[in-house]
Amino acid sequence: MNLTVCEIFKSIQGESSFAGLPFTIVRLTGCNLRCSYCDTQYAWTEGDQISVGDTALAVERLGMKHVLVTGGEPLLQPSALQLIERLLVEQRIVLVETNGSMDISVLPEKAISIMDIKCPGSGQSHMMDWNNLERLRRDDQVKFVLTDRRDYDWAVEIYRKFLIGSCDEILMSAAFGMLSPRELAAWMLSDKLEVRLQLQLHKHIWPGELRGV
Repeated sequence: MNLTVCEIFKSIQGESSFAGLPFTIVRLTGCNLRCSYCDTQYAWTEGDQISVGDTALAVERLGMKHVLVTGGEPLLQPSALQLIERLLVEQRIVLVETNGSMDISVLPEKAISIMDIKCPGSGQSHMMDWNNLERLRRDDQVKFVLTDRRDYDWAVEIYRKFLIGSCDEILMSAAFGMLSPRELAAWMLSDKLEVRLQLQLHKHIWPGELRGV
């Protein structure tokens, strides 16, 4: 089975509770959403056909324990599940970054889902598969990318109604260049919100670069 792979590289993980750790990034090609703040538009179409086995070998050569499978939207490619299974068998810690529109229950048990909930400012909140809120597992993480106060208030309502106690980490991120992290921090402190503010760490290490290293 083949995958359409945009890129494979090593970097510092920029988001989630794993931020700051060395990771291998496997970015698969193709996305079914068009978010207003998308910073990886090149992954919509750029990529090469590579077998699952050769993709796993490329990950092995980079020598990292932690692997992020991302996109685009990785769950658009059924062969991605075979790759994730193989990486788990090799005793790697595998995160899968998914946009919330695809059924996450297909993921192998030990894979950790980093699932977006698309806020109104993304222009894609209507594409969410809301059944995924019931599919979350304890080790999974949920991410809101916020563009403004409206997004924040919307996200807080979703969090308080549906997500408290659902999984270990709820993440809120200011859309880069659209919302100030300081402003987001002030709102969270005012509301005594028990969630994690995250920065896109890789964009601070490698400013202006799309791919990190």
